[in-house]
Amino acid sequence: MSNLDTQITAILNRSKTIAIVGFSANPDRASHGVAKFWADRGARVIGINPGLAGQDFFDETVVATIADLPDGVDMIDVFRQSDAVAGIVDAALVRFDTLPTIWLQLGVQDDLAAAKATARGVDVITNRCPKIEARRLGI
Repeated sequence: MSNLDTQITAILNRSKTIAIVGFSANPDRASHGVAKFWADRGARVIGINPGLAGQDFFDETVVATIADLPDGVDMIDVFRQSDAVAGIVDAALVRFDTLPTIWLQLGVQDDLAAAKATARGVDVITNRCPKIEARRLGI
């Protein structure tokens, strides 16, 4: 197993509360499918979408912003364009003194923002899908 696979396995095994930035109510959207995948496996999944704030999905209330998240988030999974990542990372670092993981979905990358988060001790995975990785690694 590669070092990256070992890191991803550790992240996925320890992530029990996952916030989904860009969560969609549409079951056909990837963000909804990933949220359902984790919820079906017993994770606490909190959607972040200002247009859906206050609505309940997967037994949790969607929040408008990262600032509205409860304590105890293990992973922030980002379904947004790469140009939005810097602001998302900044908001996450302000909201959480310690945040284990920021995960940037397929096609999403911002090396400067990732380096900033890594410097604060956050594990950052870019341009991958945790659902795909969990299936590939048998998690």
